[in-house]
Amino acid sequence: MNYLNEIIQNGIGWFHFITSVVALITGLVVILNPKGTLFHKRIGYIYVVSMLSLNVSSFFIVNFGGFSLFHFFAIVSLVSIAGGMLPTLQKKENWLSYHYYFMSWSVVGLYCAFWSEIGTRFVGNMKEFWWMVMLATALTAAVGGAIIHTKAKKFKI
Repeated sequence: MNYLNEIIQNGIGWFHFITSVVALITGLVVILNPKGTLFHKRIGYIYVVSMLSLNVSSFFIVNFGGFSLFHFFAIVSLVSIAGGMLPTLQKKENWLSYHYYFMSWSVVGLYCAFWSEIGTRFVGNMKEFWWMVMLATALTAAVGGAIIHTKAKKFKI
């Protein structure tokens, strides 16, 4: 536990860490289970709340001297959550397609961010950090995109 205290130095860091773990788990559970069920909706709402909490908390964490690429992607993540949730509330034409794509990419983006976070915590050399993060992110996005595309065909979205 002392090692974690060296990585996560304050309360906002712990909050960010806990909400990220909840989001990683619930996002994966939603992706792997049948869609449209009460279970999907309940776990999905836990995912959304944890993602909103995670993204908002990220703006209270300063890295690289201030506003950084991580903060930019937190904004992108907030947009993807909004893009996935608004259609479910409005139920307009093609709402399911929008919900599916935005929420699926939200989970993929979260796992891409996971690799960035691992890189910032455990890779000391900045040159190695950027290569590792770019490679892990590209692979995660490619695999996630392929899965999203395949499942979209299955659901005829």
